Amino acid sequence: MTIKLVAIDIDATLINDQRQITPKTKEALEAAKQQGVKVVLCTGRPMTGVNAYLTELGLNHQDDEYVISFNGALAQSTNERVLVNYTLSFDDYIDWQSFCTKNNVKSQFESRDYIYTTNRDLSPWTIHESDLVSMPVRVRSLDEMAHTQDQYVLAKGMMLGDKEELNQVQTKFIKEFGDRFTVIRSEDFYLEIINHRASKGSTLKALSEELGIKQDEVMALGNAQNDNSMIEYAGIGVAMGNAVPETKAVADVITDTNNNDGVGKAVEKYVLR
Repeated sequence: MTIKLVAIDIDATLINDQRQITPKTKEALEAAKQQGVKVVLCTGRPMTGVNAYLTELGLNHQDDEYVISFNGALAQSTNERVLVNYTLSFDDYIDWQSFCTKNNVKSQFESRDYIYTTNRDLSPWTIHESDLVSMPVRVRSLDEMAHTQDQYVLAKGMMLGDKEELNQVQTKFIKEFGDRFTVIRSEDFYLEIINHRASKGSTLKALSEELGIKQDEVMALGNAQNDNSMIEYAGIGVAMGNAVPETKAVADVITDTNNNDGVGKAVEKYVLR
């Protein structure tokens, strides 16, 4: 099997715990590119949190290089030509924001350029996310957002809290809205809400078909539950050595950890020829 597309999660997969791409991984990905392999970053982050890594890998601002962001809500060229758009409506936002208010849980949503929240006392997890993805925060009331709703691309919603709080909220939310939204636990402190059609796997499938790349010509690498769908879709699904047990269980193979060149080693073994 010849791999023509490699889909790679960013956090705790492509980058190590210091948020760096290791030299070995960068070298392996460059060699794959030289073979004509598409390297597609596939992440829960917005583009603001991806651009620096795209630039480092020589993928940014190009018509024929691609990225999947917001856990599959958008797939686009790195020149911002949108190929797949599974975003939320403002009515979706109103309904899950009402749920958050009723259940006393802090929330936010991410657009292309800003994080928006109604919480004037910012959650520390909002501040953490803002720093992680290089996206500024705007505090707006629901009424303020309703008056300007046409300007927003509602890529994903996020509920914020400690692990036990979100465990309880997740159960309630799925019971009430599970047939309407895809619910992703990307971290213990983040519960993400996206369009029910969106996932890394479904959007990777759509992008691959758009590019004429067969399922068995795709390799996907990740470490967390939000990566499971793309790992299951790919011809070679790779879990990182530091992946959660649920992700290792659905993978075809397990590579080394993100701190020990796991992506680079997998690319060398399964892609380079």
